[in-house]
Amino acid sequence: MKPEEMKRLDAILQEHHYDPTLLIAVMQDIQKEYHYLPQECLTYIAKELKLPEAKIYGVATFYENFSLDAKGKYIIKICDGTACHVRKSVPVLEEFRKILGVTAEKPTTDDGLFTVETVSCLGACGLAPACTVNDEVHAAMTPEKARDLIKQLKEAEGL
Repeated sequence: MKPEEMKRLDAILQEHHYDPTLLIAVMQDIQKEYHYLPQECLTYIAKELKLPEAKIYGVATFYENFSLDAKGKYIIKICDGTACHVRKSVPVLEEFRKILGVTAEKPTTDDGLFTVETVSCLGACGLAPACTVNDEVHAAMTPEKARDLIKQLKEAEGL
């Protein structure tokens, strides 16, 4: 692990007072920093918090919000709950995947900018079909709105 990465992890651990009872908060901050939980980071915090690696991995795999796979800068979650599904969330999902060249098996773009996922429910049924981009809700989505949203995000990146 590079020294600058160790410094970032030490800062996160220090913010949580190296308290092993705050493991979930530590892991949330690491995921916020890296967009996933890199293996070397989990090994490092296990050592620093004096916890078995198995416990760290148990927490990482138990909670659905944690990811051990690299994700993009923009994480797009398309709701496929009942309300969204009947209001045509599938064509929205298909449009995102087509535009970005991703699939269910390979959800992240090669440039690491976008990840497209489905979720069971966003809790925004009245806004169906809905999606989020980094937890910001976008309501009444259509394939056309999906194209516009990707265009805006790419423009914000200077692409």
